[in-house]
Amino acid sequence: MTAPTRREFLQTAGVLATSSALFSPERVFAANDTIRVGCIGVGGRCRKLMESLRTIPGVKITTLCDIWDHPIGLAKPLADDKAVVVKDWQRVLDDKHIDAVVIGTPDHWHAPLTLAACAAGKDVYVEKPLTHDLAEGAALLEASQKHKRIVQVGTQQRSMPHIVAARDLIHAGHIGKVMRVHMSWNRNQDRFQRNIPKLDFKSVEWQKFLGNAKDQPFDEYRLLNWRWFWDFGGGIFTDLMVHWIDVAHWILNVDHPDHAVSIGQHINSEGLWETPDSVQTVMTYPGNIQMHFEGTFSNARNGARIEFQGTEASIHIDRGGYQVIPERKSKVPASELILGTEPTWRNADFYNKPDGELVHLTNWIDCVRSRKQPNAPIEAGVSAASAAHLANLAMRRGGSAKWADQFHPQL
Repeated sequence: MTAPTRREFLQTAGVLATSSALFSPERVFAANDTIRVGCIGVGGRCRKLMESLRTIPGVKITTLCDIWDHPIGLAKPLADDKAVVVKDWQRVLDDKHIDAVVIGTPDHWHAPLTLAACAAGKDVYVEKPLTHDLAEGAALLEASQKHKRIVQVGTQQRSMPHIVAARDLIHAGHIGKVMRVHMSWNRNQDRFQRNIPKLDFKSVEWQKFLGNAKDQPFDEYRLLNWRWFWDFGGGIFTDLMVHWIDVAHWILNVDHPDHAVSIGQHINSEGLWETPDSVQTVMTYPGNIQMHFEGTFSNARNGARIEFQGTEASIHIDRGGYQVIPERKSKVPASELILGTEPTWRNADFYNKPDGELVHLTNWIDCVRSRKQPNAPIEAGVSAASAAHLANLAMRRGGSAKWADQFHPQL
């Protein structure tokens, strides 16, 4: 299929959504009503979400679902004392007592489960990236509108107050015209050894894990490191770049790149990962905007950050604060808003403040009650993932890809 524009996606869905859209729910929640949540795929990331979700007033985690006993055992203490444990996600969606679901599965399950949950009348919090290939986007947009569901994508930066403040500055013209965006997510972590923990894998339901992926023998390493295999994830671009590219799309009001030029190499993961462990991409956007992203697991310089470069100043943003850096001869004053103080170095993956998971989940729960559009709706998730897919496509096809190219998701 020819890669559609976002407007074509929305026209397919039959609606042009806006940030102030109100949905007509099947059920209206009173302020003191308990919202009952089922969690599907309760591995490490989902457990982090559960730690925050359980602290939100009026929320009860009533059901845990996973294809493996090990993560269920770790997640149980974070759920209600009487929480039900199942291995079949359909049982979660069939349960009329469950109001909403959190989807923390590997990437290739995000779109199918979101579609099924919307059809089942559940509101959804789904981890990023929302799609595993570009073709899934239109159906997701249609499902969200058809079934009137609240869907929040897990790009929590949109709920962080300092990033909202930085966005306001850029929209007010504080740094002039933005020409370039620089992003990075660099780590120096040894994730390349095939050291399998001494865990009991006998209870893993491998065929359920595979889902729509091609059939293949059980592999403990792929089960634990699915992000680095094309059947289940998309490597650094879909796992990490989507966080910052979503911020760039949101602040600059752009939908997708026109052109991507990408490179990727196996610095330390040759023969172990399918996706490269060191990547870069340069993408062009309407309005003569260039965006550059770099990511690696072999050097942590620049860490996790995004920088908007304007004609008068630049704004450097990480997950704990922002800094305004004026251009020479500019009248824009230097300023900053730093919320996170631990760790003490800038550009860390996470800070003590703000609690990104908590503010984003709280926004979702508030919207489940009010039926207002959440901070990171389906449209945003489809858009951010599309940039990562184009970057991957360029890398896998020799270095370059254009939005108008023919997309073949199953390479």
